[in-house]
Amino acid sequence: MRPLLSRPVTYSIDLAFLTDGGQHAETTLDRLVAYLDGAQQSLDVAIYDAHLAADRADRLLGAFAAAEARGVQVRAVYNDLDAKPEIGADGQPAPHFAKAMPPAGPSLLDRLTASVPFKPISGIPDLMHHKYVIRDRAAVWTGSTNWTDDSWTRQENAIVVVPSADLAAAYQVDFDQLWQGGQVEDTGNLDDEPATLEYGGRPLAVRALFSPARGRAISELIAKHLTDARTRINLCSPVLTSGEILQALVDRIDAGSLPSGTTIAIDGPQMHGAISQWKQNPHASWKIPLAEQVLASGLVAEKPSTPYAPGRVHDYMHAKMVVCDDVVVTGSFNCSRSGEMNAENVLEVRNPQFADECTGFVTAVHARYAKQ
Repeated sequence: MRPLLSRPVTYSIDLAFLTDGGQHAETTLDRLVAYLDGAQQSLDVAIYDAHLAADRADRLLGAFAAAEARGVQVRAVYNDLDAKPEIGADGQPAPHFAKAMPPAGPSLLDRLTASVPFKPISGIPDLMHHKYVIRDRAAVWTGSTNWTDDSWTRQENAIVVVPSADLAAAYQVDFDQLWQGGQVEDTGNLDDEPATLEYGGRPLAVRALFSPARGRAISELIAKHLTDARTRINLCSPVLTSGEILQALVDRIDAGSLPSGTTIAIDGPQMHGAISQWKQNPHASWKIPLAEQVLASGLVAEKPSTPYAPGRVHDYMHAKMVVCDDVVVTGSFNCSRSGEMNAENVLEVRNPQFADECTGFVTAVHARYAKQ
């Protein structure tokens, strides 16, 4: 558990939303470069994916080079797509979850690894799925947004920047575990206490949780908020495959106790792909009726994204955000069983205006893809 600051910090969170076709890539690049340009001492980066057009890659790499030139220590970790499977005691490859295929377009990771101190984190058995940057141990950039052209222009995503040394200390523990261990396993092993900030002129409490060490706790936390919510539930996640989260939703549906205006937005092809996989797996097939009941509830809007294939656009509904009353859980964590085992992070934020703004985003996504 990290120590609390002796008094509340009264900085404001910066919250940004991305939509499919709603902004140019340069808009997010401007935001990211401005954040990096503010570093005076250190930048610690944990990034799952980075594929950018050459001119945008040049500018981002230039920001890192400029930081190093002014004496900033830069370190980064990334998901190793080339990791070899571990060999088990029987001499066969150890079972693992399938890794995400790299998107089309030029990869920035090769150039980044040649530019700044980088360490690959084995994607076996689970993904290093973070998208965060710790600046000067005093601020955190996080959310669902990878550093790709498609993420910045064709996906629903969120970016949250929290200028808090207290919160940054928790992310620093997670980053150091990844940097020192070089693997997903055993990372995220900390229990964070809320930091006190200000948003909309009112107090805001925010804490971080990290998987895999707290992966099950994240699912249980979301499920509890879904169970306890009285005024609103608005949810975005590419998939809903966590048993705890599905059961919490089904219990509320069965009881007829969901708040008026409840909305759920998902990525259609990804969710139905997961259900198809469950049909081939007797250990997961018990979740099929839960998922089907949620999908049939009339609450769900499915984005008809482009199924993955080499060279195709990646236009997924990629945001991960759960709003329950005045609490928001958001970050890189899908509402999924695999999310519990990946290296992921979430923020639990308590503030009515922050929740209002997140609700506005989630309900707009739902409305865009709801069947007419």
